[in-house]
Amino acid sequence: MRSVRSVALLILAAFTVLAGCNRAFGPYTPQSESARDSLKAQKLTQQAAKESDPEKAEQLLREALTADLYHGPAHNNLGVVLLHKGDLYSAASEFEWARKLLPGHPDPRMNLALTMEKAGRIDEALAAYASALEVYQEHIPTIQAMTRLRLKSGKPDDSTKAMLEEIALRGESPAWREWARGQLTRLDR
Repeated sequence: MRSVRSVALLILAAFTVLAGCNRAFGPYTPQSESARDSLKAQKLTQQAAKESDPEKAEQLLREALTADLYHGPAHNNLGVVLLHKGDLYSAASEFEWARKLLPGHPDPRMNLALTMEKAGRIDEALAAYASALEVYQEHIPTIQAMTRLRLKSGKPDDSTKAMLEEIALRGESPAWREWARGQLTRLDR
């Protein structure tokens, strides 16, 4: 009986010691306000944006997030790098972080939509595009992407024609404007 009690106490002591040593490890370990270095995160994010090597850009963005976990642009840009690598799950996770940290910016929402679209999740992509337009109604890259997806997936709605007219006037490039005019012609037939 005494040996069972001793073993139980030993196990309890081991759990107590291990619980005291428990510390969250990983890329997004929570930081105290004083441990955050927002200026360093901003500089590293800017460096990464200028970097032509995707691996180096990813490294700089991860360093930025180590400096300040709550730097939204670093999450968004890391998501873009991961999206280009084809790591859709990780990219979507980064865009979700960025969306929460940049509530008034359409880019994380649009990037999440592009990720969902690439994953074949059309309804989720359309919802994310709609979310981006709620934040910034006239964001032409989102209008273009959403309209293209609606037509490609055979899911046009009542606003599709108005969006095509907007793209025909304000599209980012002559190619986009020409595409919209062609689509309008097809819709009018």
